[in-house]
Amino acid sequence: MSKSKAPSVLNRIKPGTNLVFNIIFIILSLICFVPIILIFIISITDEQSIAQNGYQIIPDLLSGSAYSFLWGERAMILQALWVSVEVTVIGTVIGVILTTTMGYVLSRPGYRLNGLFSTVVFIPMIFSGGMVASYVVIAQILNLRDTIWALILPLCVSSFNVTICRTYFRTNIPDAVIESAKIDGASQLTIFVRIVLPISKPLLATIGLFLAFGYWNDWFQSSLYISDDSLFSLQALLNQLQRNMEFLTKNPTAGMSLQDYRLAMPTESVRMAIAIIIAVPIACVYPFFQKYFISGLTVGAVKG
Repeated sequence: MSKSKAPSVLNRIKPGTNLVFNIIFIILSLICFVPIILIFIISITDEQSIAQNGYQIIPDLLSGSAYSFLWGERAMILQALWVSVEVTVIGTVIGVILTTTMGYVLSRPGYRLNGLFSTVVFIPMIFSGGMVASYVVIAQILNLRDTIWALILPLCVSSFNVTICRTYFRTNIPDAVIESAKIDGASQLTIFVRIVLPISKPLLATIGLFLAFGYWNDWFQSSLYISDDSLFSLQALLNQLQRNMEFLTKNPTAGMSLQDYRLAMPTESVRMAIAIIIAVPIACVYPFFQKYFISGLTVGAVKG
């Protein structure tokens, strides 16, 4: 009985050590959470109060002018929000399908072209063709300018995600399971869809979140390939809106109509309101995938 209790005694954390860990985790949580609270407080702070007192945790005067200003632009913002949601959903689904299938194929030791395609996948992690080459392929060869696919395809597959999938499948899918399914007459597609994917939910959630974050936060593809206002993503639209505000702020010699608009328009609070609008939707999605995401990051880290 003493031998059976030995592992639990060795793995037990002392109360003092546990307290220190809890304090450290609380501090790290506050480091992540407090800036979001501060941004929200600034977004509802009166512009004159910000000009006089700077950023304050407890502002002297509250105001909803920033959100009123953005509400006045709601038609454009809602259109851009729909584009961002569409791009994120479609891109994530396609990206997960392509990434997991590539990773599964490269994880099979019996695949004859494993070495060749592993090299092809690995090279982009070290060397990049550069922005000019990407632009020529997307805009001129594929002719995807001013289409939604210009926002989806460039971010669809990454060598890093493929490598994660390959490692996961290689270390967590027993070869005996695959061989048993082959003996029963299952094809590779059947094995992948009915056996491999159902036991790879942590991996799917991890890759899905990586892709979703990448698509949702991307504005650079819009700046390169999109000139049609109806195809601007939320991030690209808000980035353009912020640059226009900076232009008005930094150019006091603008026309009188623009000057009146500039004086009536909040600047600092709007910047923070824009950050809140961008961060809140994707933050609301994360808790639903948190369990699988953490499992996907930690699985295989400790082997018994």
